[in-house]
Amino acid sequence: MKRDFLAVTDFNESEVRETIRLAIDLKKKKGQVLDVLKGKTVACIFHKPSLRTRISFEVGIHELGGHSLYITDQEIRLGARESIHDVAKVLSRYVGMIEIRTFSHDNVVQLAKYADVPIINGLTDLSHPCQVMGDMQTIIEHKGKIDHMKVAYLGDGNNVANSWLEAATVIPMDLRIGTRKETMPDAQITEMAKKAGKSKITIIEDPHEAVRNADVIYTDVWASMGQKDQFKSKADLLKDFQVNAHLLSGANPSCIVMHCLPAERGREITDDVIDGPHSVVFDQAENRLHIQKAIMVKLAQWMH
Repeated sequence: MKRDFLAVTDFNESEVRETIRLAIDLKKKKGQVLDVLKGKTVACIFHKPSLRTRISFEVGIHELGGHSLYITDQEIRLGARESIHDVAKVLSRYVGMIEIRTFSHDNVVQLAKYADVPIINGLTDLSHPCQVMGDMQTIIEHKGKIDHMKVAYLGDGNNVANSWLEAATVIPMDLRIGTRKETMPDAQITEMAKKAGKSKITIIEDPHEAVRNADVIYTDVWASMGQKDQFKSKADLLKDFQVNAHLLSGANPSCIVMHCLPAERGREITDDVIDGPHSVVFDQAENRLHIQKAIMVKLAQWMH
């Protein structure tokens, strides 16, 4: 049966855990070419610049025995030159899977609705599920578990914050979002996470309270791609949420520090922290490769 991965919540709890376990196993086989996607092409649609998403997907598709096809917005002009319905139907006749990194989440939902092959959300303005799945893998590797971890996300309530809230509806954790009332995560997703009752969810304006005894401290750029016009206003609002040595002193002494990259060093995080002993930032980046391979394996299996 055709399944899609547009949000962490598209997988149930056992599927999330299974996928992370598979990613950890695939990591041990890094560089080996498997035949999961043998004879298949994966269309990779990119409307935003990309380092980790593009390269990790292309390498991952190759290591699963498939072929990746890089498509920019100029080629198909999704929803403008041709309807999303028609693009989905045509691509489904050519390729075995579609990954898309774009602005509008609704476009991805529409693509999934009409496509006959699995769709993977490589990032939208609303969510970044592959990132947070890989982040949970990283936490398990470093802390031994993800359940009931105290995770403090600091800064802009963006797509990564939204995906952490979605993860908290599936996996039990103590999730604190440290942000201002002007930069809150999506209200609907926040409400869904609280109503799910799986995790303790706290939205807090005091960064020191947010990181108190935290096992994981997480941050991201204060102004995401497509929002650089808000750079100064968000920096003024969020300057107290910078992840620095002083802030870290209130967390669990064995805490890990995470950032999904790219980083604005010296703004949301200082050099001494991102390059320091608590940082697992580059493990996170590597795990994008392994978790995305695991997601593609699961989607390919469910197609049969």
